[in-house]
Amino acid sequence: MVWDGGMTIWLGTPSVDGLAGAAATLAQWQAEAAPVQLHPGDLGWFWRFGAERTAAATRVWERDGETVAIGLLDEPDLLRLAIAPEALEDDELAQQLVEDLVDPARGVLIEGRVYVESPTGARVKDLLAKDGWGVEEPWTPLRRDLAAPVEDSGLAVEVVGPENAPVRTAVQRASFDGSTFTDERWHAMAAGAPYAAARCLVGRDAQGEPVAAVTVWSAGPGRPGLLEPMGVHRDHRGNGYGQAITLAAAAMLRELGASSAVVCTPSFNVGAVATYRAAGFEALPETRDQVRDS
Repeated sequence: MVWDGGMTIWLGTPSVDGLAGAAATLAQWQAEAAPVQLHPGDLGWFWRFGAERTAAATRVWERDGETVAIGLLDEPDLLRLAIAPEALEDDELAQQLVEDLVDPARGVLIEGRVYVESPTGARVKDLLAKDGWGVEEPWTPLRRDLAAPVEDSGLAVEVVGPENAPVRTAVQRASFDGSTFTDERWHAMAAGAPYAAARCLVGRDAQGEPVAAVTVWSAGPGRPGLLEPMGVHRDHRGNGYGQAITLAAAAMLRELGASSAVVCTPSFNVGAVATYRAAGFEALPETRDQVRDS
């Protein structure tokens, strides 16, 4: 870890070898009683760009030898921030985070219009608001409890491995305009530490055509798991395949020991919200990224 910080709270970028530790810490911070925040699966999905780029996009704050916050630069202008549950309302940490975020010399965010996603109830939200940060359009997190078995999806579902990775990547590209998810990037993602507790699923219709796909990420037994991403092939929409592959994803997370399945989508995407609700997910209070214009 290369550190550059103040007296008690240090900001650093992990080495490639240190990424697994950051993912493990994020997993420990996932809990049913804690707010939805950056998940090891988010780090794992970013890993498709390779370990070196993932390390360069990760920021770690440490105090007295303990990690207290982890950030992922999903884009150069967007930091997704996770905070240790016991430090969510910590004034000292919140103040240090704000100082680091607004200081261009710290290398956390670029200058200009930038965005920060932080957990609901985090003290840093209050301080950013006091500094004049605005809010963006709302997102809807949704959660499904996995204490009981998940109903059958009615879809033929296969677990993706190296031999059928091209099917998975093809469905992704057919589900999201502009997707750059290639076979090479699937293999990079699958080589990352978080993928050891993850699965990619592909759903096929009655004719055997791949119609939907999803990746699920476990944070370990008894913790919330994540769906990221889920997509339906553009040629097969309107047939209930989104609901079906979401049910399959929830069932897989339950098999992996997850206590619940979590997903987050922009609130304006009413179709996605309806799909997740149809699969037994309950909407949680909306969240909003904070934005600074200059």
